[in-house]
Amino acid sequence: MSQHLFTKSSPEHQGLFGLFPEEISEKFSPSTPFRGKQVFDWLLKGVETFDAMLNVPKQMRQEMSDSSDGTPFSSFLVNQQQDDDGTVKLLIRLNDGLYIECVLLTDEEDRKTACLSTQVGCAMGCTFCRTAEMGFQRNLTASEIIEQFFYLSRITGKPSHIVYMGMGEPLANIGEVIRSIELFHYPKGFNISARKITVSTCGLTDGIKTLAQDLNIPVKLAVSLTSADNEQRTRLMPINKRYPLPALHRTLKSYCIETGKRITLEYVLIGGENDSETAGRALAEFARDLNAVINVIPWNPGAGNGTQFSEPSQQSISSFCSLLEKEGLRITRRYRRGRGINGACGQLAGNPD
Repeated sequence: MSQHLFTKSSPEHQGLFGLFPEEISEKFSPSTPFRGKQVFDWLLKGVETFDAMLNVPKQMRQEMSDSSDGTPFSSFLVNQQQDDDGTVKLLIRLNDGLYIECVLLTDEEDRKTACLSTQVGCAMGCTFCRTAEMGFQRNLTASEIIEQFFYLSRITGKPSHIVYMGMGEPLANIGEVIRSIELFHYPKGFNISARKITVSTCGLTDGIKTLAQDLNIPVKLAVSLTSADNEQRTRLMPINKRYPLPALHRTLKSYCIETGKRITLEYVLIGGENDSETAGRALAEFARDLNAVINVIPWNPGAGNGTQFSEPSQQSISSFCSLLEKEGLRITRRYRRGRGINGACGQLAGNPD
């Protein structure tokens, strides 16, 4: 078997889309290894039935069908919504009856980005995020992560970029996330460049270290910061109790040095909460010695605690961004996409109703 990090995962529990060719062979046709590649190539085409795998023996097709409820997919597309800005949100039912959502984003350059979920719900409890209100139900398998990509690909073709920024905390499910990254990056598979894959985290330092030290695919890292004040961040993001800002800063600085890569600090701007000059200067101080770009994201209504928080005004957003630029920081001002279908940042909830 080739040396992939997937050996840390559990291939026997994966759907077919979470397996490498050699694993498919080992599971269904150990005496004829080339069969695994044949099946893998059919999967890359997104086939929905085993009968479509014309060059695979009928007995093997039947065996795979019997092991996976008759279809290569372990999930089912329930609903599709499209916003006026081109954003598409999908509702997907998993084989145990739970639901997740994923999003296809289209930017001004017509670049397509798949925003994928990694968990059903989330245990991190961020107060400004609607997914947190679901609580944590379970981790997704690599197959369930990859199947989202296939469903999104049916809309406008294969997305060029992937962001692990949907439902859940990717680094709390790091084994399956790494497996899916390896499959997306696999040269004989999707062959998606590492620089087009971004993993977002609320700041799990152990997982960040794993990405830096164990994953030999230099993906991009984004960190949801939202406040550079330790007390305020703990109130907004309870995970800060476990990984407080000083520890997070040390980890991010080491990450930048070890990988030589720039990180993104995601800052959800909440009106009257973290959009003051004091908050901006604290953020500047936190980011000053990091190789980082700051992504300023206006908070979206419906993204958790709707009555507690307020949208930042346009003036507040402009003033905050201007302050950061004057401090010499690199910033990106995010424009809201998908709000009309509750598909924007912090709005995913996996709700079938």
